[in-house]
Amino acid sequence: MKEQHITEDAVSPVIGVMLMLVVTIIIAAVVSTFAGGMMKSEQTAPQASFECVISNDGSWGGSSFDLTCLGTSEGIPTKDLRLVTSWKASNGTTGGATITGPSTKPNTHFSNSSGTPQNVYHSPLGFGPGAGDWVASGNYKSSQHFGNYTIMAGTAMHNNAYGWNGTCGGYGVTADTRYQYTNGSKFNLANNDCDAMMAILGKDWYHLRPGDVVSVKLAHIPSGKVIFEKNVVVEG
Repeated sequence: MKEQHITEDAVSPVIGVMLMLVVTIIIAAVVSTFAGGMMKSEQTAPQASFECVISNDGSWGGSSFDLTCLGTSEGIPTKDLRLVTSWKASNGTTGGATITGPSTKPNTHFSNSSGTPQNVYHSPLGFGPGAGDWVASGNYKSSQHFGNYTIMAGTAMHNNAYGWNGTCGGYGVTADTRYQYTNGSKFNLANNDCDAMMAILGKDWYHLRPGDVVSVKLAHIPSGKVIFEKNVVVEG
């Protein structure tokens, strides 16, 4: 009887095929794991509709920012949102701001004549469902600061320019100081005071006039999607 010998040439193709199968299986497993991780990390943006009104008539009482939620598929925590504004006024001045929250450095703050802070909060403030009751002025609750409240149908993000009279200072506090800020006992630009309109639209927002256009975007940070975007015409 003759002895049979298995040559290396006969074994090599089998080993090669097996190695290719192992490599293919490993690659498939890695791709599957990566795809699964991507699907888990990807978040869906909430569906919502908003109405935005920006006004500037040269006085503190007639100048405001309003972004109201008309309806939403779910409550939207403002800590998950980024508000972005940008504009170019008819006189060529440009400006804007980007706001996220909550913040350890509130974007709105007034001081008295000695520099002691009197009003400190993070704009835009929230009023209504998911935020807090309406109040015209004062030290607002921290639950109303942007980043702390949740947007629901009917929630209003609202702020006015600061002002009262010539003594206190502020925006357009007298007939001959319309469209400008006046320093006083409760608002003084020398103290780096910043009201909500400055915080939301940028420090030079007072250059805006009726008919100018402001780009307003509200982005959902977890999903990276913009849930509201509009070119808003400034009203008088």
